[in-house]
Amino acid sequence: MAVFTEVSDKAAKALLKRVPLGDFVSLRGIEGGIENTNYFLTTSQGEYVLTLFERLRADQLPFYLYLMKHLAKAGVPVPEPQADGKTGDILLQVEGKPAAIVGKLPGKSQLAPQAAHCQSLGEVLARMHQAALDYPRQQPNLRGLPWWNETVPVVLPYLDTATAELLRSELAYQNHVAQSSAYAALPRGPVHADLFRDNAMFEGETLTGIFDFYFAGVDTWLFDIAVVINDWCIDLATGAIDKARADALLAAYQAVRPLQACERELLNAMLRAGALRFWISRLWDFYLPREASLLKPHDPTHFERVLRARLAAPYHLI
Repeated sequence: MAVFTEVSDKAAKALLKRVPLGDFVSLRGIEGGIENTNYFLTTSQGEYVLTLFERLRADQLPFYLYLMKHLAKAGVPVPEPQADGKTGDILLQVEGKPAAIVGKLPGKSQLAPQAAHCQSLGEVLARMHQAALDYPRQQPNLRGLPWWNETVPVVLPYLDTATAELLRSELAYQNHVAQSSAYAALPRGPVHADLFRDNAMFEGETLTGIFDFYFAGVDTWLFDIAVVINDWCIDLATGAIDKARADALLAAYQAVRPLQACERELLNAMLRAGALRFWISRLWDFYLPREASLLKPHDPTHFERVLRARLAAPYHLI
């Protein structure tokens, strides 16, 4: 959530004439993240998040925005996009960029989650997967396997021999998994695909909402679970899985939607896939950065460690 496009107070006030959310109070750029421009927009009615989309095209954005509306209507705690008062559109335009405004969730991110936080998240993740089943729009996970295959050759020249070999080897393994009958049988639907610790809010141990759906797409539910485990249920220093947290998350998830046999079979393969996906994207962002205010590229070696930890010690599902 860096700032690539500067938004003036004047532009924000003009936006509020179209989207009736009260009088303008303040606008503050949000530090963190690397994809979109984000601001906290405070009005006389409350606090909102204004997002300007820097990479996604306008024709791709309705999938994300209407998915959020669909989930909110189903009772899943997500911020609902706000509409233009005259046209009803939730896809807006600010400073020549496609944009959206959503409500700011209460609470704060839990950056040192315990088993109770993971339990709450597992339950909501399963509810989210089920609630999205009847969502009619279709769009693939744009950072899925085809993107990995395109991007790895771009980042390989920046890596030493041993690191490049690990990257090539794991990508070959994931291509092999994707051709298997077990993978074809995995249940799938719209997934968040980026549900890290800083994309959820808590009040105490109660999850108040999840946000930042702008990597969402249709993929396997197991991949979504793996992405969550690889962030919420690990020791950050080593990448090793914290079994108590992972067990709590999966038990809560399965109380809502039990995993199928094919999902149990491929859980460790998808844990490796989740680590690979974010290792590749962080390598790309680190070695081929874009200019932006407040931009701090993430350390790509973190997900290299996570992948090596998944290879060294597979997780045993209870």
